[in-house]
Amino acid sequence: MATAARAASCTPAACAVLVIPILVLIMAGQVRVAEALSIGVNYGQIANNLPSPSRVSWLLRSLKINKVKLFDADPHVLRAFLGTGVEFVIGIGNEAVPAMASPAAAESWLQLHVVPHLRAGARITCITVGNEVFKGNDTALQASLLPAMRSVHQALGALGLQGRVNVTTAHSLDIMGVSYPPSAGTFHPSAAPHLQPFLAFLSAARAPFLINCYPYFAYKDDPARVPLEYVLFQPNAGVVDPRTRLVYDNMLYAQVDAVYAAIQAMGHTDIDVKVSETGWPSRGDPDEAGATPENAGTYIGNLLRRIEMKQGTPLRPQAPIDVYVFALFNENLKPGPASERNYGLFYPDGTPVYNVGLRGYLPPMASHGAATQVNHWFLLIATASVVFALS
Repeated sequence: MATAARAASCTPAACAVLVIPILVLIMAGQVRVAEALSIGVNYGQIANNLPSPSRVSWLLRSLKINKVKLFDADPHVLRAFLGTGVEFVIGIGNEAVPAMASPAAAESWLQLHVVPHLRAGARITCITVGNEVFKGNDTALQASLLPAMRSVHQALGALGLQGRVNVTTAHSLDIMGVSYPPSAGTFHPSAAPHLQPFLAFLSAARAPFLINCYPYFAYKDDPARVPLEYVLFQPNAGVVDPRTRLVYDNMLYAQVDAVYAAIQAMGHTDIDVKVSETGWPSRGDPDEAGATPENAGTYIGNLLRRIEMKQGTPLRPQAPIDVYVFALFNENLKPGPASERNYGLFYPDGTPVYNVGLRGYLPPMASHGAATQVNHWFLLIATASVVFALS
């Protein structure tokens, strides 16, 4: 393209003059770049080198991602995204869950962390109360989860926000006692007593069941027996569920359908399952099999293609799977093995960790004096349409 050729040779100041007006038009919706992607992304911030929320808002808008999940209710993030139309899931941390069992505390939390942002125009559609509460052995935390969720839900009602903001929690796949075959899915006996009333709450509130699914863990734990093609959405013979005769060509869909089966075994067929986290690390420790940029790019890229096809699972083929990828950035302060710090789609400077088929723009940091060159990076995407290639 002639425009791209001229931009490639322009001076830093000229590049800035050329790039900024076009990007303003794109962000204002005056230039059609691509349809919004159906996938969401987890925006974690356990790092000391991440770009500011205002710069991240540009990145996500350029990526056409309009669903973001936070692990808190960071006011800086919510303010930075005002007017963008991005839909947020925000979180109440595990440490605050017991206090939320008090209706007064729940209403105070909402008045501080939700109401001002909604009034300003933020799109907050869901609140997660705690994260993977049943993964550990904190019985007091587990016992306080449902009372806290009820209090938050009731407080939303008192504020006139029920129906606008859902209340749920995100579970680790460890909550499953049996997950294979998918039709035999059942919850772990230790969690089951809590889950019966929990599911009744979700059903009454019309809220989704959130599950964090990582096929990577299954492969890492047993790479000799778990076919890499099966976990990466690559061509493979598939696995047949002996009860339903449904064929699964990837592990993620099998895990989701196992959760549906477990919910149905407790008497509920009216609760949607959403994948609140899934991802693949681009790097790991020597004993973390499969943690490579190539595998990470293959997993996320193939997942993106299936989501953009509006594909459902074998058990629910007419219901497109709803997924939040983990994560937007590598987070250098996360504890644990090396893989924990390498789930990001992007490095903190905005460069892609691997090619997942997205195109994104991260504006430069604010600087004083003469105009500086606009740094930006594009990734190739199979589902993209028109893009101004200004690199």
